[in-house]
Amino acid sequence: MQCYEKVVPVVFKHKNHGIDILAFHHPLAGTQLVKGTIEQGEQYEQAAIRELFEESGLSAQPNPKFLGNLILKFNQQNWYFYVCEVKGELAETWQHHCQDGGGLDFKFFWYPLDQQPDDSWHEIFREALGFLNSLIVGRK
Repeated sequence: MQCYEKVVPVVFKHKNHGIDILAFHHPLAGTQLVKGTIEQGEQYEQAAIRELFEESGLSAQPNPKFLGNLILKFNQQNWYFYVCEVKGELAETWQHHCQDGGGLDFKFFWYPLDQQPDDSWHEIFREALGFLNSLIVGRK
């Protein structure tokens, strides 16, 4: 099976109880993390910054930090995770109109990284959250 590469820009918020990760409700495809395709000739770091902006409206600082990559069991896609820093305080929730799929409204929120994802998360995102949880929460 061919391995497709995706970039996953992650934004973390540190709270007293632990670490939250930026997530959103997709109107057609459930709860997700921001992710996208790396364009031909594009550097992975730049793809992470671009995807974060396109899907959430957030502008990341230059030079996001590479966390690691995961080849998903579900579809053999190779996901590259980058921590993106964003200036200023972010709201607890917001909506962003994304141009994907002809224009969709994504509802953003903060999800506790150590929380077990429910069935509203697609299997690929549950696998991704488990990977991030082992990398980030496992370091405490």
